[in-house]
Parts: sequence; structure tokens; C-alpha cells
Amino acid sequence: METWRMIATVLLFVGGVVLVLVTMAKVRERTGSGSTVAISGAIGATLLVLLCVLTLTVLAPGIAWGAVIVVGAVGSTMLLVG
Repeated sequence: METWRMIATVLLFVGGVVLVLVTMAKVRERTGSGSTVAISGAIGATLLVLLCVLTLTVLAPGIAWGAVIVVGAVGSTMLLVG
């Protein structure tokens, strides 16, 4: 396994965890329902794991690093705005 794939996956995972947690907090603010928060967390975690597995195995370098940049930018924006 190439080193760049591992680095991209770790960066994607760290940014994705922050993004999932911020999303769960925003859902909690808007709905106040624990079940809705759990559903949004499960969906976000599933998508994150799927994207990490794809990054480790089959995604082209441009797409993998693009996903890292997009997740990092969205997470940073949500943290700054919220």
C-alpha cells in the first residue's frame, strides 16, 4: 500500500470525524431530538468509513486528495460559522 494513500486516509478521517461531530451538534441544536442526532451520526460515520476505504484501495490520487481538501474546507467553514 502506498504511503500517500495512508496519509490521505488519516487526514480524511481526522477531518471527517470533526465534520461528523459538528454536524451532530448542529442537528441537536435544530431538532433537540436524540434519535435524530444518532441517525445523522450513523449516516455521517458510514459515509466517512466508506470514503476512507475507497481512498485506501481504489481512488485515483487526484480524487483522493480532492476529497481530503473538500472535507477539510467544509469542516473548517462549519467550525468558523457555527
